[in-house]
Amino acid sequence: MKAMKLTGIRRMEMMEVPTPQIKSGTDVLIRMSVVGVCGSDVHYYVDGKIGSQVVQYPFTVGHEGAGVVEAVGSHVTRVAPGDRIAVEPAMSCFKCDQCLSGRPHTCRKLRFLGCPGQAEGCLSEYIVMPETSCFPIPGSVSLDEAAISEPLAIGVYAVRQSIPMKGAKIGILGAGPIGLSVLLPSRAQGADKIYVTDRIAERLAVASGAGADWTGNPDAEDVVDSIKSAEPGWLDAVFECCGEQQAMDQAVELLKPGGKLMLIGIPPTLERVSFMIDSLRRKEICIQNVRRQNHCVQPALDMIGRKDFDVTSMVTHRFKFKDTQAAFNLVAGYGDGVLKAMIDIP
Repeated sequence: MKAMKLTGIRRMEMMEVPTPQIKSGTDVLIRMSVVGVCGSDVHYYVDGKIGSQVVQYPFTVGHEGAGVVEAVGSHVTRVAPGDRIAVEPAMSCFKCDQCLSGRPHTCRKLRFLGCPGQAEGCLSEYIVMPETSCFPIPGSVSLDEAAISEPLAIGVYAVRQSIPMKGAKIGILGAGPIGLSVLLPSRAQGADKIYVTDRIAERLAVASGAGADWTGNPDAEDVVDSIKSAEPGWLDAVFECCGEQQAMDQAVELLKPGGKLMLIGIPPTLERVSFMIDSLRRKEICIQNVRRQNHCVQPALDMIGRKDFDVTSMVTHRFKFKDTQAAFNLVAGYGDGVLKAMIDIP
């Protein structure tokens, strides 16, 4: 089969590799149909690492995917050949202390698609996943929507971990796919006011269409002053979705006393971040990190299926499998107003 592999910094190559085989009774062989390009994939492409996770070349990235079941192991019951499925990229052991306490997303033996040292990614014609990572989708849900359920599930989990949304005033700093994945369930669950910032005009336009009450570009205005003028009591929660120090500083300024800061964005190069401890302490700000998604893939798919909102507005560009590197270059350079680039695998 063909797989698109990283071969160096900003280098990719289509390679012939062995088709993965079903080895366990709970394995599922999946013929991939579509893969979304994630910001973390781009970090591996541009920097060769995220923190301590360093790429050993050649390596296949990709973890936002959907496809069709090709074959199943003898013990598989939740999917069958021919089923269209969303792929949950996390593969947990379900036996360790973390899994048994309801935290499979921080499993001691976690393997994650497209994560160096854990598992090759899904930018390939076929992958094998445990059935626990396979979520069948109804005919009303497209394969694009199924793939986008991965980042959406992160947003759903982040909202669950934050505060009750009904009547809340929140900020979302960064209107990329993760920021929009926070915006959509926040609006669906009754947030009163949603303030969104980003440096890219096209992303702010999509955010406005998705339900943001106010959008602003921090390069064009003092977004903290603008939001504080609109909300003299400040914000209940702020979701930092871009991984930038400046945004974290803005978040602390925007939060009201007792407010909650949700850290979701992945800093591309920073190994440490800092906070003004005086503001943090005096306002008794709570900081919550968000690690991927936890039991939220099915809820995300259910929201998509119910048409609680439309996630397809995130898809702005499509590429053929052979043109994957062009997709990564576009996303890495934030070109042409790109939000989500999708790779179609024939």
